[in-house]
Amino acid sequence: MSSSKKSQKVNNLILILTAVIISVSPVIFVKGNFNGADSEAQEMITLIQPDYQAWIEPMLELPGKEVESLLFAFQAAIGAGIIGYVIGLYRGRKEAKHQEL
Repeated sequence: MSSSKKSQKVNNLILILTAVIISVSPVIFVKGNFNGADSEAQEMITLIQPDYQAWIEPMLELPGKEVESLLFAFQAAIGAGIIGYVIGLYRGRKEAKHQEL
């Protein structure tokens, strides 16, 4: 195995470990409720102006916070898939162009 493949494997391992640490550390070190930005904003608006009335209602009322989290995770997965596809596409084109030369 060449040294470039070894260094690439080490870099990939470091990136994976970093992603795991970033993902797990808030759960370990931050105690409390993990509310979304929407509920935080609603609380702040109510604090600043208690008689505020929303001028529009949500089109769809979700049955629970779990469904909202699921939809958010699904949206993030779709975005990550698109970004990964585009990066792979450009990398493949670059390698094909390099092999032609």
